[in-house]
Amino acid sequence: MPYEIGKLNFEALLGPITAAEDALARLDERVSRSEVGQGFAERADFFEAVSSMWVAGELVHLEDLVLHDARMDVRAPSHELVVAHRIVRARRRVSRSDPGWAVSRSGIMALAGIAEQEDVAARAAIRGGEGSYMETNERDPLPPELADFDEVLAETSWLVESVPPGSTRSRQPELIVGELVIRDPDWDETERISEWLALDRKVEMLPATLAAAVLWDAWECLEPLQRQYWLGQVLVSDFLRSRGKVQSHLLAFSVGLREMPRERRRARDRSTRLIAFLDALTAAASKGMKDIDRLTLSKRQLERRTVGKRSNSSLPAVIELILSRPIVSAHMVAKAARITPRGALNLVGELGVREMTGRGRYRAWGIF
Repeated sequence: MPYEIGKLNFEALLGPITAAEDALARLDERVSRSEVGQGFAERADFFEAVSSMWVAGELVHLEDLVLHDARMDVRAPSHELVVAHRIVRARRRVSRSDPGWAVSRSGIMALAGIAEQEDVAARAAIRGGEGSYMETNERDPLPPELADFDEVLAETSWLVESVPPGSTRSRQPELIVGELVIRDPDWDETERISEWLALDRKVEMLPATLAAAVLWDAWECLEPLQRQYWLGQVLVSDFLRSRGKVQSHLLAFSVGLREMPRERRRARDRSTRLIAFLDALTAAASKGMKDIDRLTLSKRQLERRTVGKRSNSSLPAVIELILSRPIVSAHMVAKAARITPRGALNLVGELGVREMTGRGRYRAWGIF
C-alpha cells in the first residue's frame, strides 16, 4: 500500500517544527566551530548505533560495541552487536560520501548490499555452478576445483531428490524453510524502495525537519527492507545533511528518539508520530550541545596535564583518542600511541581519566 502524504495538520506541527529547526541550527553551528567537533562526530556514531538498537527493542552495551570496533572483543560477539557495528560502519561510509548520496537509489542499494548480491547471482548463472563466480587465479588452482565440485553436485542432485535424470515428472521448486525464515519471497524490496524515493521528491517543498519526519514515518510504514530495518535512520540523517540543516556531521537523532515514549512513536495518529519525531530532533540537538560542552571542558582539563612535557610526548595522541571514543582500553591506547600496554596504563594514569568498568581485568576508561 503506497504512503500518501495527504493533508498535514500544520497548526499542531508549527511549534515542534520551529523548535527542531532552531535546535538543529544551533547544534550544527556549534559542532562546526568547536575544537572537539571531529571527536564529537565519531562518538555520535557509537551512541546512535546503541540508541537505534534500543528503539528497535535490542540491548547492546556501549563498551562491547567500542571494543568490537577495535577488534578487541572480550567475548564472542552476539547478533545484536554485529548489527550495531553495521550501523557504525554505514554511518562512517555515509559521512565520507557526498551529502544526499545515501538517499539516492544507488546509495540505498549499496548500503543494503542488494546490488552486490544481484551481481554475484548473475555471474553465477552465466558461468554455471554455485561457486563458479570466483575469479580464476593461475597461481591458486583451488577455485576451479571448487567450481568442478559444484557442477558435480548439481548433476547428481537427483540422487537426493529421488528423481532420475530424464524423468518426465516435472520437479516443482520446493520451499526452503531456512530461506523463508530469513527472507519473504513476496517482499518486493525494489518496488518499496522506489515508492520511498518517489516520496523523497514530493517533500522537497516542506521544511527540512518536517520532510525528514515524513520520510521517517514513511520508512516505518512501508518497511522497504526486510533485514536492514535500521538503515532508515541513517538515510534520514543524510537527508538532513543534504538539505543543509546539519552539515557539520551526521545527526544521531535516535539518541533523541530514545527519549520519546513508545506510545508516541507508534501512535495511530500520524500527527502524533510526526510531532514525536520533531521532538526527538530537538532532544537529540539538546543532548549534542551538552556533549560538546562536556568534551570541551574535558579537553582543556586533559591538556593541562601536557604542560611541561617533551615535544614528542604521546599524551596528545592519547587525548585525541579519548575524545573520539566513548571508552578506551589499554590496548587501544597502546595502538594509537604506538607504545606498550604497560606504557599505555602509565599514560592513562598520568591523565587521570575515569575508570568505567570497575574491574581488575579488561578495564576501560572514558569521559561521560
